[in-house]
Amino acid sequence: MSVEKLIVDHMATWTSALQTRSTAGRGSSGKIDLYGIKKLRELILELAVRGKLVPQDPNDEPASELLKRIAAEKAELVKQGKIKKQKPLPEISEEEKPFELPEGWEWVTFSHLGYFFGGKTPSKMKDEYWGGTIPWVTPKDMKTNLIVDSEDKVTPLAIEDGLTKVSPGSILFVARSGILRRIFPVAITSIECTVNQDIKVLSPFFSDISYYIRLMMNGFERYIIENLTKTGTTVESLLFEDFISHPFMIPPFAEQNRILSTVKKLMSLCDQLEQQSLTSLDAHQQLVETLLGTLTDSQNAEELAENWARISEHFDTLFTTEASVDALKQTILQLAVMGKLVPQDPNDEPASELLKRIAQEKAQLVKEGKIKKQKPLPPISDEEKPFELPDGWEWCRLNDLFSFITDGDHQAPPKSDTGIPFLVIGNLNKGIVSFDECKYVPIDYYERLDWSRKPCQGDVLYTVTGSYGIPIIVDNNEPFCVQRHVAILKSCSNTPITYLRYLFLSKYSYAYAEKIATGIAQKTVPLTGLRLMPIPVPQHRTLLNIINLIKLVDAMSESLKIGIQSAQQTQLHLADALTGAAIN
Repeated sequence: MSVEKLIVDHMATWTSALQTRSTAGRGSSGKIDLYGIKKLRELILELAVRGKLVPQDPNDEPASELLKRIAAEKAELVKQGKIKKQKPLPEISEEEKPFELPEGWEWVTFSHLGYFFGGKTPSKMKDEYWGGTIPWVTPKDMKTNLIVDSEDKVTPLAIEDGLTKVSPGSILFVARSGILRRIFPVAITSIECTVNQDIKVLSPFFSDISYYIRLMMNGFERYIIENLTKTGTTVESLLFEDFISHPFMIPPFAEQNRILSTVKKLMSLCDQLEQQSLTSLDAHQQLVETLLGTLTDSQNAEELAENWARISEHFDTLFTTEASVDALKQTILQLAVMGKLVPQDPNDEPASELLKRIAQEKAQLVKEGKIKKQKPLPPISDEEKPFELPDGWEWCRLNDLFSFITDGDHQAPPKSDTGIPFLVIGNLNKGIVSFDECKYVPIDYYERLDWSRKPCQGDVLYTVTGSYGIPIIVDNNEPFCVQRHVAILKSCSNTPITYLRYLFLSKYSYAYAEKIATGIAQKTVPLTGLRLMPIPVPQHRTLLNIINLIKLVDAMSESLKIGIQSAQQTQLHLADALTGAAIN
């Protein structure tokens, strides 16, 4: 089967095999990777370097003749004094050859094809080395197949004092970096440059094969990562001597050109498939969000029912990604806090009664000396109310619903190997209290903390810095404390914490947090602004109905996601099976 036919006949598999990258934080399902198209690109490269992409031509000059010309070029460079004479390279034994080559191909090592050298970093203490015009390439510049510039530049003086110039047409590859866990970056430089110590350079003896050498390294990327790299103390690195002496295959020169041309054409096709897939995914998500937007914009129950009926007719085609399911859940949460999710009962206890009970409880805590009397908060203006509430609901400040709102200790806590868990946002960004891989503080430090900075069962935590807006209900009595980037909302017995958690997860709450957040590099939600957040409080039974309904929505969302993930796994397996069958 030709590669073109393989692509066309299995187009649905390549384009529908998607993988969702999981991310920590506020309900995000992460970005979607086009796994099928990624596997197709890998397949094209692997078939190319294994001699299975284009047919062999018996009239082609064999690769053995090409190697003779390369050897002659190498000898000429030695004669001219441009490179040192090297020790004869050992012949590749039969045991080193893992399979039979196509007609006209030869086994070769990279050392047969060119000479290697590395780079270094000029002294940062010498300003005269930096800010020049000569590109200084580092791993961060290795994001394309062709180097045309670099982020940092050095001066001619840096070259004079020990940096090696790299000629255009040389192959650069990353030899040391954490990135070698995932990819093996390779590029050809189209400019004269120099490199740092994490980059190695292969300068071909015969420049006309530079592009094929790059292709060969790309095609064996997975093999190189898995077999020719090692994990160091801090980063991964290439097993350089093994890499340069490992046998690879090289085709006749004429076939190289046919391979390069075919790969270029097929990669262009992959680019088109990728763009079409991304456009389709984006259009799908926009359609979902637009249709869901009609729900929150509904003016009355009748209009809401009509809009929902329109969506439900196409439910199976709309909610096919984790992002679309998250959008649905967000919309339902927004409808809940707006009072549009469940019908209202005129005989239900109004929200004002709940607020009275919480106020009485706080007054009793003041009387008992457990909290200080708080200054009255300003009334909520009409401008602060983003939507109208149903009869029986009330607007209040967040501070009205809790006995106290503070955050973790602002002093750097003493470190300890044991003691009381000290949680940072990383221990909370999944929406639960997790003691996995947590830090500790001494018991006496914890005991000296004010009661308000000691989270208890029933309190609500709320992240205020970086990944802000994540609510967590404390569901155990195990003692712990938190960093200053986490707000502690001390509950009263009547505080509707489950409802408030759902409200914090809504678009309304997050938009408010975004509006008041300060800072540039790392945004922070100030406690003063958090305390003033306007909160829509439902009637008594309405509140309970909202909680029960959203619990059902949570279960439905999880079920939908499990189904989506299962379908995705099936498509991933199909893509893997297709690539495996094509190679073998």
